[in-house]
Amino acid sequence: MIDATPARDGQPSARRSKDLLYSEGFRAAAYQIALAAAVVFVGLFLYQNVVENLQRQNIATGFGFLREVSQFEIGETLINYSARDTYARALLVGLLNTLSVSAAGIVLATIIGFSVGIARVSNNWLLQRIATGYVEIVRNVPVILQVIFWAAVTRNLPAPRQALELWGLGFLSNRGLTFATPVADPAHGWMFLALVAGIALAGIGDRWARRHREATGKHVDMLWPSLAVVIGLPLVVWLAFGAPHLISFPERKGFSFVGGYTISPEFVALMTGISLYASGFIAEIVRAGIEATPKGQVEAARSIALRPRFIMRYVVLPQALRVIVPPLTSQYVSLIKNSSIAVVVGYPDLVNIGNTVMNQTGQAVEAIAVMMTVYLIISVVTSLLMNTYNRLVAIKER
Repeated sequence: MIDATPARDGQPSARRSKDLLYSEGFRAAAYQIALAAAVVFVGLFLYQNVVENLQRQNIATGFGFLREVSQFEIGETLINYSARDTYARALLVGLLNTLSVSAAGIVLATIIGFSVGIARVSNNWLLQRIATGYVEIVRNVPVILQVIFWAAVTRNLPAPRQALELWGLGFLSNRGLTFATPVADPAHGWMFLALVAGIALAGIGDRWARRHREATGKHVDMLWPSLAVVIGLPLVVWLAFGAPHLISFPERKGFSFVGGYTISPEFVALMTGISLYASGFIAEIVRAGIEATPKGQVEAARSIALRPRFIMRYVVLPQALRVIVPPLTSQYVSLIKNSSIAVVVGYPDLVNIGNTVMNQTGQAVEAIAVMMTVYLIISVVTSLLMNTYNRLVAIKER
């Protein structure tokens, strides 16, 4: 037994300090702090070494070059840009181009990947074999070769005068994909906000229905109410603004098109290549997730006469998503990083423009550091969003 009375010599206090020093939590925190300090120290040492070597060779250092005039044009931009703008704005143009092609690639890869993944477990023999062949082809051909292949395809399409007409809605030519678009109107911004609000309300309704089902055992079908909210709110806003319906249809004129909107061949080739490559892996992830669902549960659901869509929604998907979402996050991050091979087809993404900035300024370390930091932030944000979604779809144990 420990006698706490002799507080004069400080023995109880010393014993508590010793116990804290040897506790598992304290040691774990101390190791992490020491490791972080070592990484920071090594990073500062390497940076200082590089700066001293560059200054010894009379090479400029620092990020002041971002405020200098870029003096080069960019062929495809989402924001206003000219050669009189700064290098910082040029890199911003590259960042927006990277985000646009990555977002389009993720959407396309997800749609194709889930469709092919479901086809892989189909009872239709022919459909299953076609899906298997697709997966084997796109997964085993390097992504850079696929991008180059689609670049060759798009550049060998007919000229605008002989362009392939897309049912009166657009054209496909060696200038890219040109399609009809609504004429810009203030209503469109409010319609987008209404769409976001509708999606949020649909999510809240679905969450309420799930809790109501768990509490009472009664099912409330939220499919049609959710569709009504998601579609109805933008429709109400559209009607409130007078139902603007002007559409700009593309027309042939000379050696190009007027009207509509044109996506460049480089964008199409890069998006197609990286999305098809990723879709093969996503298809296998989806197949594995579906097959991970115990067959006995599916048979039990059929035995009580549940409809197929209810079986997929309430039995298969909740369990399959636990297997699908974590590796799906890795595929999304990989697709974003694969967009950096845009340089092989001439698409002005962040890396392509960053290389131009690096060659003009000679500040390779800073330019590469900017590109690495941007890709790191994009990847971390993507992972955080997917991890949040993974927690939302996780099955809660009761």
